[in-house]
Amino acid sequence: MRGMATTWGLRATAVLFAGALAAGCSAPGGGGSAWTAQPGPSAAPGTSGSGAASPDPAATSGTAAAATPGPAATASAWKTYSDPAKTVSFDLPEEWIAQSVSPAEGTLPGAVAVEVKKQDGTFIAALRTGLPPSETACPDGGKKPYIVISSVPVEVPGLAGENTIAPHAVFRVIQGYRYFGSYGITNIVGGADGQACELRNVVRGPAGKGDYSFGDVVVLKAYAPDEKVAPAKAFDTLGQAAKYVDESPDFANVQRMLMSLEIKN
Repeated sequence: MRGMATTWGLRATAVLFAGALAAGCSAPGGGGSAWTAQPGPSAAPGTSGSGAASPDPAATSGTAAAATPGPAATASAWKTYSDPAKTVSFDLPEEWIAQSVSPAEGTLPGAVAVEVKKQDGTFIAALRTGLPPSETACPDGGKKPYIVISSVPVEVPGLAGENTIAPHAVFRVIQGYRYFGSYGITNIVGGADGQACELRNVVRGPAGKGDYSFGDVVVLKAYAPDEKVAPAKAFDTLGQAAKYVDESPDFANVQRMLMSLEIKN
């Protein structure tokens, strides 16, 4: 499988309590990291009341505490998309459609924008390169609990620095009036203590190249009831989100597609 030399999947059926979620790293000089759900007064509806969640590569140093094989892609035939300048390429199921679109205003010269859809026109993901770095203020009162259900290392170039980790393909869920989920690649720290205002499916690119995004949405947040959620996902329980990751043929194919991404330095 191209772009997937060794597959590591960090996944668990996540349990989110009505109280706070907390993420903890090992002490300085320690050999690993741990993620613990701190129990509150009562468990959220649809959850079991106790359990463990996977370490969050976007909230910790990126050290993995456990590893299991990721889901197997189900598409029987695959093809490779490459832009005319051969700056990016990725694999996708034969039936899916990759279409070049106009890059967003403000992107760097030579930026690439590609949308991936199913044969019936259903949007799957978008690849965007040459994005200018951006930051969003996050007041403590605006933070929401979030959790990583799937996390797999991806071999793509990224800028190493403060608040960055090794790139991963992730599926993360943030709590609002429902549980909102999104897949993509990132090397950006998500948020401390299992709390964030937003989760960015963005990789800080090498110096001078800009950032890039490959996923269903660039930014995942806790949507308001009057906001459009799609193409992000919405679930009534975390169990439903975990089941989507473990059993959905679309997610298995998306994960292979994300992991096959190659970007020319």
